[in-house]
Amino acid sequence: MVPPTWTLLTAGIVLVLLLGWVTFTLTRLRRLEGRVTRAWEVLDAALTRRADLLAAAGREGADVLGPDRVVDLGRAVDAARRPPGGDREVAENALGRVVRELPEAARSPELDDAGWRVGLARRFYNDAVRDTRALRRRPIARVLRLHAGRPLPRFFDIDDGLDAVVATGRSGTA
Repeated sequence: MVPPTWTLLTAGIVLVLLLGWVTFTLTRLRRLEGRVTRAWEVLDAALTRRADLLAAAGREGADVLGPDRVVDLGRAVDAARRPPGGDREVAENALGRVVRELPEAARSPELDDAGWRVGLARRFYNDAVRDTRALRRRPIARVLRLHAGRPLPRFFDIDDGLDAVVATGRSGTA
């Protein structure tokens, strides 16, 4: 073989490898996008369930909570269901503060379970967002503008009170 043939063969191999990588990356990006969508649906369902349980707790435990707390709880639940200005994180944080102020007599095991489920769903969603953002920010993916027409998914950060538990557990085992 003559040198130009080697050059063409090398360029062809590099092109095939690049096309293989692009195909693999696009497939992975599509799967991550589906993962983000499914994780958001689970998080949304967990947040809705928690709001429904809190509304029921406000109706059923009015004598334990008192009229002021029932009104605050009702406003927070309504804001979480239909966030003013579309900022759901702010509404869920306000609802979380109201939940933390509830007396133990008004808390049901289902409500505590719903809070844990919200925390887990939020973590799964944020993990999916983190993986998607990391893949899309790789240099070759940016240069080739893979998925450039789609917006980057946003993290959903609320204060659900579970970060301290996880951080404590990690530092104790390390």
